Amino acid sequence: MTQRIGAHVDQQDPIAEAAARGTTVVQFFLGDPQSYKGPVVAYDGGAAKLRADAEAAGVTLYVHAPYIINVATLNNRIRIPSRKLLQQHLNAAAEIGATGLIVHGGHVNKSDDPATGFDNWRKAIEATDCKIPLLIENTAGGDNAMARHLDRIAGVWRAISRAEGHEQVGFCLDTCHAWAGGIALAEAAERIHDITGRIDLVHGNDSRDGFDSGADRHANLGAGQIDPDELAAVVRAAGAPVVCETPGGADEHKADIAWLRDRL
Repeated sequence: MTQRIGAHVDQQDPIAEAAARGTTVVQFFLGDPQSYKGPVVAYDGGAAKLRADAEAAGVTLYVHAPYIINVATLNNRIRIPSRKLLQQHLNAAAEIGATGLIVHGGHVNKSDDPATGFDNWRKAIEATDCKIPLLIENTAGGDNAMARHLDRIAGVWRAISRAEGHEQVGFCLDTCHAWAGGIALAEAAERIHDITGRIDLVHGNDSRDGFDSGADRHANLGAGQIDPDELAAVVRAAGAPVVCETPGGADEHKADIAWLRDRL
C-alpha cells in the first residue's frame, strides 16, 4: 500500500496549494484557529465550489479544528463554547466534503479527576452530530492532557466507546507530539492501534525538542531530533494518509514529502 503524503496549507486556495506541492492531500483551517467566532470558508466561491473543485482535482481535504477547543475541561465557560464550535466546524467541514476534522484531546486542571475529563469527551460525542469522522489528535505537553500519554488516550477511548455515534470518532497520530509527549515511537502505532482500533491520519512531523520534553515545536523532516529511521517506521506502521505540518511553504513541503516518500 502506498501512503498518500500531503501538507498543512493556507486556507485561501487549498487546491492550488496541493498542486504547488505535487500532492492530492491537504489540511487547513476554516477561519481563525484561535477564535470562537466560528468557521469561515475563505475559498473564492464558497463551500460548494471548494467541494466541487476538490472533487474535480482529485484532492482529499482535511480540516483542523481550532486549537482553543477543549471539550474535556470541567470549566463550563470553556467546555460549552467548545462543543458549539466543534459542531460548527464539523458542519462546515462536511459542507466542503472534507474526509475528517482533526481536534486536539484537550485537558483538565491539575486538581481535577481525569475520569471527569474522559466522561466529558463521552458527553461531547453524544451531544455532537459527527457528519464526518472526528479525529482526535495526541498532544505533546501538559501532565493533565487527555491525549498525551497512552493511559489517558485509553481512558478517553473507553469513555467514548460508550457513546452513541462513537463509530465516527477516529485517531490522528502526530509523530512530533508522540515523541515530545514521551511515547516511544518504535511502539507508538501499535500501542495506539491496540487502544483505538484505528489510525485514520498521521501528522508526519519532526521535533525541534527532545524526547518527553513536552514541547510542541515541529521541525522539517530530518532536521529535528527524531531518528530518521524511527520517524519513517512509525509512519509506515500507522498505515494511514500523512499530512506534514512542517515549517515553510511549498518548496519546504515538497522536500519533506520527497524525504518521507523515499523512506517509505
